[in-house]
Amino acid sequence: MTSPYVNSTIEKGIATIAFFHPAHNSLPGDLLAKLVEAINEAGSNDKVKVVILKSGGERTFCAGASFKELMSIDRAETGRIFFSGFANVINAMRKCPKFIIGRIQGKTVGGGVGLAAATDYCMASKFASIKLSELNVGIGPFVVGPAVERKIGLTGMSQIAIDANSFYDAEWARQKGLYAQVYDSTQALDEAVQVFAENLCNYNPEAMAEMKKVMWTGTENWDTLLAERAIISGRLVLSDFTKETLKKHK
Repeated sequence: MTSPYVNSTIEKGIATIAFFHPAHNSLPGDLLAKLVEAINEAGSNDKVKVVILKSGGERTFCAGASFKELMSIDRAETGRIFFSGFANVINAMRKCPKFIIGRIQGKTVGGGVGLAAATDYCMASKFASIKLSELNVGIGPFVVGPAVERKIGLTGMSQIAIDANSFYDAEWARQKGLYAQVYDSTQALDEAVQVFAENLCNYNPEAMAEMKKVMWTGTENWDTLLAERAIISGRLVLSDFTKETLKKHK
């Protein structure tokens, strides 16, 4: 399949939310909105006990923001709305009363790192290196930064945010706490994710919901915080530096 999509399936208490875009699973605004909708629906469905978040294809989990859409932004308000898309997905994941398992099969960049960090338990293949590339194009990981910092700490987040040209391998991400487990192949990853999700379905849903509230304590201000961060990114994407840098990616 080559057309972008977000789809959701439910089987034996497990909701699997999958997204895809032919441009390395980058996320334009419409896909971000559909992700929010899918996460909210899974969270409110009594038949769902656990959620798996994954992307289509074999190589890249998520390339982050859509460069095509970034290049089309011509007003600060348009930029704010676009970056709010990532903020809305992270907040939907934060508020979802079900545990969200991340299945990261390949490289993930920028906003994709934020999605991985916003899952409750993240499992990856050895090919799932990460990069926060935003500073390299003149913006900065402002919206996803709180989620990434929550998982790997301020030191780890600062390292990959400043070193915006470098990929950090999956083992580094595991040692820092982003990934709980790293597997040698996508097949092994998928098998482990399925077994783990099925095991969670045996737990008390009420206990898991209460546990999730506890784990996300201290993030109650994120609706406001991430909205403020989206304004910063929306302003910076209009800078001459960023506009010239984005032209090189055409």
